Amino acid sequence: TAVNAPMVAPEVLSELAPYVVLAEKLGRLAVQLVSGGSGIQSIKVVYRSARGPDDLDTRLLRAMITKGIIEPISNTIVNLVNADYIAKQKGLRISEERVVVDSSPELPVESIQIQISHVESKFASAVSETGQISIDGKVKYGTPHLTCVGSFGVDVSLEGNLILCRQIDQPGMIGLVGNILGEQNVNVNYMSVGRMSRRKKALMAIGVDEEPNKEALTNIGAVPAIEEFVFLKL
Repeated sequence: TAVNAPMVAPEVLSELAPYVVLAEKLGRLAVQLVSGGSGIQSIKVVYRSARGPDDLDTRLLRAMITKGIIEPISNTIVNLVNADYIAKQKGLRISEERVVVDSSPELPVESIQIQISHVESKFASAVSETGQISIDGKVKYGTPHLTCVGSFGVDVSLEGNLILCRQIDQPGMIGLVGNILGEQNVNVNYMSVGRMSRRKKALMAIGVDEEPNKEALTNIGAVPAIEEFVFLKL
C-alpha cells in the first residue's frame, strides 16, 4: 500500500463489495444529472445504517463515489489510494453524514444518498425540495438499485443503462415507451414508476441493456405526456 493511503481490512472489503458497486454507479449517475457535467464543488454523502460510526468504515465507499463522479468527465483514473487527493485537486468538497436507522445490523449500509449542491440539473426532477440534485440507492439481493430521484421514489436495478422520464400520470405510458424502445431493438431489463399523487406527476425509471439510438430518444421526447427525460450511461 502506498504511503499515507488508507488501508482497508480484507473482511471489510468482502462485506462492502456490493456497496462498492452501488457507490460508484450512484456517483456516475449523479454527475450525469449535472448540466454540462462540470462546476461541481460541494457533494454530500449520507449513509443510513443500523451500525454506529465505529462499525462502518466508509473510506472505500467515498473513494468509489469520487471515482464515479470524476472519471466520466475527465481522463483521471481514480482509486482508493488517490481518491481524496484527486478530489482536492478538482476542487471537490465531499462531506459525509451517517444516519442511524432501525434496520438489520447485519447489513453494513441500508442506503446511500448523494446530494450535489450549487449546480444546475439537466433533469429538473432530480432536484429535491431543498434545491440539491439528490439520488438514493441501496443493495437488494446483492444488486445495486436506484431507490429515489429528487422527491420521487423508484426501484430500478442499476444494470446496463438508464432512462428517466417525468410524465403526466396516466394509463398506457409504460406500454407506450416500452413499444418505442422495442421497435428500435432496445431491451428493457427493469422499469419502475414513482409518483407523488394520483394522476399528477410521475417519474418512470427504465433500465435498458443497450444505448437507444437518436430516433428512439426523439420519439420518447415527442410523447405529449412526457415533460422531460434523460438518458444515463452506467
